[in-house]
Amino acid sequence: MGDQKEVSFLPFHAINEFMLDEYRFRVIRATLEKLHELPVNHQHSINRLTKKLVQVHGFRNSVKAPTGLKIKPSVQAFEKSPAFVAAILEAWAGINSHLGEQIYTLLINRGWDILPLDTDRAKLPGFLTDWPEGENYEVLYQAFYDMYPESQTDKDDISLMIVWLAGRLPWSK
Repeated sequence: MGDQKEVSFLPFHAINEFMLDEYRFRVIRATLEKLHELPVNHQHSINRLTKKLVQVHGFRNSVKAPTGLKIKPSVQAFEKSPAFVAAILEAWAGINSHLGEQIYTLLINRGWDILPLDTDRAKLPGFLTDWPEGENYEVLYQAFYDMYPESQTDKDDISLMIVWLAGRLPWSK
């Protein structure tokens, strides 16, 4: 019984501590702009949470507001709601599935213990708080660009996909 390991999770909205405001805005804008391209379950999840959490001046139902008007209040919901963060990031990962496949391959090749790529991570309780020993963003960026030298992927997108697929924030205790 003494061998049991305690696992702790941070709520999904803890990711805001790691995101620059401008990048958070870009992720939400890109996700909302491409929402119609996503599977219906992702659309319903985001629309349900938008209706509940996002207030757009002049609209009783914020889902019906133009995307441009929804972005700023969606950022506010993203900063406060773990469920909204999970829905947005699951959709963002779906929009960026090619990057997801690359990051998944990278992490598996480096020995990370992560869930299968097609897992709905939005159903998890939050982020784990540890990374494998010796791993950090700089090491992973270098490994990514070594593996995919033709890639022009932004480091912020690489970081977010690592965090999302691994289900881990690099939280220092």
